Amino acid sequence: MNWYLTVLKKYAVFSGRARRKEYWMFVLFNFLIIIALSVVGDILDFRLLSSIYQLAVLVPSIAAGFRRVHDVGKSGWFLLIPIYNLILACTEGTKGDNKYGADPKAATEIAAS
Repeated sequence: MNWYLTVLKKYAVFSGRARRKEYWMFVLFNFLIIIALSVVGDILDFRLLSSIYQLAVLVPSIAAGFRRVHDVGKSGWFLLIPIYNLILACTEGTKGDNKYGADPKAATEIAAS
């Protein structure tokens, strides 16, 4: 859940890098929340509930995608290429610094020490 909140705190930050774990944990929690809101919306007969949530997290989702692609060393515009962006999202990030910023994995490993 902490990774999900980290992405929301960086609401519209398109610069920098995001680890695979940050990105995929956000995707997982986002998916679970959408499912839960769909069920609650069906129970309350308010089916727009999950759509409103999805619209609210659209910008953070795109920003997290940009940062994830930056971690691999590519431009954020590669999100527009459907299969390739999935491959990039699953690829391990560049070790060390790249032109998009410092290695986020190295920063968390140092903090954990």
